Amino acid sequence: MPKSVWLLIIGMVVNTVGNSFLWPLNTIYMHNHLGQSLTVAGIVLMTNSGAAIFGNLLGGHLFDRIGGYKTILLGTILTIIGLLALTFWHSWYPYVILLTFIGFSGGMIFPCMFAMVGSAWPEGGRKAFNAIYLAQNLGVAFGPALAGIVAGFSFDYIFAANFIMYIVFLLFVLKYKKIPQGSAVAPTNVMSERGKSSDRATLTALCILGIGFLLGWAVYSQWTTTISTYTQEVGVSLQQYSLLWMINGFLIVLGQPIISPIVKRVGNRYQLLMVAGVVIFIVSFIVLSFAESFHAFILAMVILTFGEMFVWPTVPTVVSAFSPPGRDGFYQGLINSFSTTGRMIGPLMGGVLADQLGMHFTFYVLIGILAISIIPYLLYQVPLRKQKI
Repeated sequence: MPKSVWLLIIGMVVNTVGNSFLWPLNTIYMHNHLGQSLTVAGIVLMTNSGAAIFGNLLGGHLFDRIGGYKTILLGTILTIIGLLALTFWHSWYPYVILLTFIGFSGGMIFPCMFAMVGSAWPEGGRKAFNAIYLAQNLGVAFGPALAGIVAGFSFDYIFAANFIMYIVFLLFVLKYKKIPQGSAVAPTNVMSERGKSSDRATLTALCILGIGFLLGWAVYSQWTTTISTYTQEVGVSLQQYSLLWMINGFLIVLGQPIISPIVKRVGNRYQLLMVAGVVIFIVSFIVLSFAESFHAFILAMVILTFGEMFVWPTVPTVVSAFSPPGRDGFYQGLINSFSTTGRMIGPLMGGVLADQLGMHFTFYVLIGILAISIIPYLLYQVPLRKQKI
């Protein structure tokens, strides 16, 4: 890999470690420490993700206009300001406001990271996006485990630790100038090209693909919301719950020798990878519906992890493959907004279901949603095929 890609990878690890100090514990903090119901916690996380959608779209747009370095720098500085305030003010109302602000500013960063790795290593294909995906999950391996230890002393320290990690990330951002910032082709916009059938076909295909991505993330987000509180109810400690995410992160990195030969054999038949991943997700949630011990949760997490290794890095790879020249940032921002929308509606949906009908019925609904999410992955290429005809 080019050195510039390695710099992006290290930066993504640091960024994810910082983020994962907070996101697995948000629902637990609001439910157990601030005395809010799961439904209310879901609404707050929905506003956080809703703000992140606007951040995704703005970040992707700015990538095409002013480049990735300036966009990431802006998003990072705004996030640091929000985290500094959150370190001192994390009672209920400041928590809601600042969490929403951080969702917006942090949302600007991720589409740029994916678009930049595509620009820095275009010949890498899926390998480039898989590298960023691995970096995210290496951060996930360390972040929640460290967060569990820190929270064991005091939950207040979590906010300060998150702030410090973003300061470290800022130091990496300042080195990003040498990384390719965007396409050499002048950026365009959807409205100016809406008369072109190829652009309409591409947008339609991306939106169909995005629906499957949205549904998958809506279900996956339950692990950091309703499932996190459910583990507490069945006697799994906060440290053990954090350990589940450490297992997830390390398994994604260590499991590559198992996954890579399969991915290589499948080649560019991306639909097969995505559908296989969703089927594995379904198996994971079936196991989860029977889980009442820590070992059962470990088994469910291990199965879930192999599923996400097929799905999550493949989607941005597909988007990069059919993005028009000069539109990488916009299309990566748009597909990120679908995943963020899933993370937005997931906590509220899961919170309402869990509060009203209990976790076991919630698991059945989640399995049904995953089954439905297979359909968009099977159909997204239809508009592109019609356009070619």
